[in-house]
Parts: sequence; C-alpha cells; structure tokens
Amino acid sequence: MGKDVPNIDRMAGIEIYSTKFDGIGGSIKVRYEDFNVLELLVEPILRDLSKKADNVYRFPLLVLQKRGLDSNHAIFEISDQLGTKIRVLGIKDSKAVTSQYATCEGKKFKEGMTAHTKLSLLGFSKRPINKSHIMGNQFEVRVSNPLRNDISEFITEIGNIPNYYGLQRFGSERLVTHLVGRAIINENFKKAVEIFLCHTTEYDTQFSKEIREKCNDPNNYVKVIKIIPKGMDLERNLLRSLLDGKGYKNALRSIPINIRRLFVHAYQAYLFNKCLSSMLRRGESINSCVKNDFCFKLENQMALGKLIKYTNDDTTYLVPAMQLPGYSFKSKDGRFEDKMSIMMKEENISPKNFHVKEMQELSVEGGFRQLPLLVKDFSYCENLIVKFKMPIGSYATILLRELMKPEDPIKSGF
Repeated sequence: MGKDVPNIDRMAGIEIYSTKFDGIGGSIKVRYEDFNVLELLVEPILRDLSKKADNVYRFPLLVLQKRGLDSNHAIFEISDQLGTKIRVLGIKDSKAVTSQYATCEGKKFKEGMTAHTKLSLLGFSKRPINKSHIMGNQFEVRVSNPLRNDISEFITEIGNIPNYYGLQRFGSERLVTHLVGRAIINENFKKAVEIFLCHTTEYDTQFSKEIREKCNDPNNYVKVIKIIPKGMDLERNLLRSLLDGKGYKNALRSIPINIRRLFVHAYQAYLFNKCLSSMLRRGESINSCVKNDFCFKLENQMALGKLIKYTNDDTTYLVPAMQLPGYSFKSKDGRFEDKMSIMMKEENISPKNFHVKEMQELSVEGGFRQLPLLVKDFSYCENLIVKFKMPIGSYATILLRELMKPEDPIKSGF
C-alpha cells in the first residue's frame, strides 16, 4: 500500500494501491495477441439458439472478432466494408484480440472479414440480445519481462482490490473523456469541443500534441483536416461541422451518441474513483457492509443480484455498493453517499446538472456500482500468462495494475 501511485492514475481519480504485494513490473500488450478477451453470454441464451431463422427464432446473434481496433471503429469498418450495421453489447479495447457478441439492425446482414475484423453468425434467438445478457468477460493476458514469475502471494490479496474504472474509460494517454463530460453537464459546449480537440497530457504522443496545438486556432481548421490521420475521424467530423457553421452544440452532435454518452459516463467514473480512493484512505471496508450501506446480493462471483439497504448483521453473500452521481442521486446517510455529496459540492455540481437540458440525450440518472473487484477462476503459468474472469463493467487493467505496479502505466501497455 505504500508504493507511490503513478500520476496518470491520480488524474483518473485512482489514488491508492490496495494490496501489499510488491509488484512484478513488466509490460502488457506488447503484441495484440498478448491481451485476449472473450465476452461471456448467459447460458440460457446460448442453449436456445436456432441455426435458421423462422417466426420464433427471429433475431440474429453475431460474433465480432477484432484485432487492433476498438469496438466503435470496428462498427464503422464493418458498415463501410460489409454494409452491415451492427450493435455491440460491450466496449472492447483496441490494443487486444477480442471476441464479443453483436446484433444487427433488421434481418439483413453479411458475414465476412474486414481489415481488422471478422463477423460471423452464431445463430438466431427468440428475443433481442441486450446488455443484461452479458455475464462478463474472460481474459488471458501475457505479462512480458516481469521481475519475477511467482505471484502466489498476490492471489491471497485479490479480494482487497477495489472496483475502480480503468484508464481506458478516460482515454488512456490523453485522459480526456471525463473532462469533456464535465463540460457537457455544465452545458459549456464550447469548452467541451475545445477540450476534445485540443487537450493533451504528458503521456500523449508527439504527433497528437502537434495536431491538437494547431486546433487551438480556428484559422488552422482547414489545414488540420487535410493532415489529420484516419484514426482521428471524430475530430475530423467535429472540425468539418465547425467550419460549416453548425455551432458548438450541434458540432458535438456529429460525434455518435454512444461515444458522447461515454463522456458523461467517464465523468461519473472519475467521481466514483475519487470518492472510492478517499474512503479507502480512511480505512473504510469495501468487502463488509455496515448500516445504511447500499449492498448487492451476490448470486455468484460473476452475477450481482438485488440491491438492498443494509440494516442488520447478516453479511452473507453481500457486497457494498456506491451510488453513482446522476440526476436521481440522493444522500441517504450512507458512508459513501455522504462523501460523494461533499465531492460533488467541491466540483460545484449538483445532481440536477446530470439532467442536461440542452442535450437531453446525454442525461444520466445514476445507478450503483459494487466496490470490490470480483474475480473468478484466477490462474497463472510460469511464463506469466494470467487467466481470469470478471463481471461486466469491471476492468482487467485494475487487477493488473495491482499485480504489476508499473512505474509508467502507458509505457507498460495500460
């Protein structure tokens, strides 16, 4: 717990290590194949699929395999190269080989391969697949060049790791999404656009810094559009919208709505991380429920059940949860909600800010998130490939940061 946390973690609200394990160093994602993710669907859906569509089995269930591309850009690539408009159930990292489930708009779709993806039909289901049908993810990760290979002591501490949101939620080396989200909920759309186009950190690439420096001056927009790389398509669309005179609010709407929602969700995540860090420094338990805590009943290590308000001493199969900020947020004497209320005041926001009047499609109600990181079937082999499963919404990199304790997370592949 005494090891200093890297600055980029602190920028995401992750201010503490929660294990005494020294850390093995090393790197992840040296190759895309070093980080494998397999999405896990609930068994009842997988058991009841038909190979052919009929009046009962009407909804196609597709498998999207991708390499070196994030889920949002995979959707664009498949639409462009296969002509199939798909909807994915979860967001997967770009620096990885991943397999996830998808649905498509209407009944027409085309299986096949694109530059970075493969789309195939698994079968047809009786009902549309949605996010509630994802059980979690299975990970297989190689840690390259570790200081040592014996991590048996780490296994005993896995239960102490908090369920932080990982750096991917915030844009990794740019660490920008929560800053855009903060501007949006304050309805400062000009600032949101400027941050998205121009913000950099010490961890950002030199080329990205040069592009974004030019974006500080609107007179450079035409030149920037000509040199901006393909991977910065969102920025290109934003610049074109501004040049077309659409104004800052409508320019933001050139960004797909699922990505715009990520901005606001990232700000929620930042506040969650910051609050959780503060409570951990105070010595608060994230594994034991106390009076007035919100708690999830655990159906198993991969599934959360009913949310309850804890009132007695029966802690069997319960894990503490924290209320996420949103327009329905209310402090009800819970230890985490009290702290979150204070933190929101320090940020000069209130729950009503999360009802975005000028961009209502980005309003967020709130919700709850469990506090301990739930890890199932953790194992490793001597050449340091680690395998484990986690529920939906949890980040493998949060477990890996405690295992590795990297001096520079970005250089180490995070």
